[in-house]
Amino acid sequence: MPKPGDLVQVTRAASVQFVEPIRCRVVRVLDWITYDGWVWLDVYQLDGRGDAVARRSIFVRPAGLRVLRPAPAPRPAPGLRPTAGLRPTADA
Repeated sequence: MPKPGDLVQVTRAASVQFVEPIRCRVVRVLDWITYDGWVWLDVYQLDGRGDAVARRSIFVRPAGLRVLRPAPAPRPAPGLRPTAGLRPTADA
């Protein structure tokens, strides 16, 4: 199952409507009721440079998608750095 942020190639293996393959960045997996083995995805369709050219909702079989690049790992939330072991200097 694709995840938000995944870069995928959508081909005829995912749905017969994609005679010409397209590259997409997954925005979200919709929780709409579908046939078994199928899913609705919100995606940004990408051009050859990787720029978004259209936002689409597509009906595909996840097993037919080719993940080109998985979503990056989430970054840790910014926070304070630990100060254990640090002592004020004589100037402080």
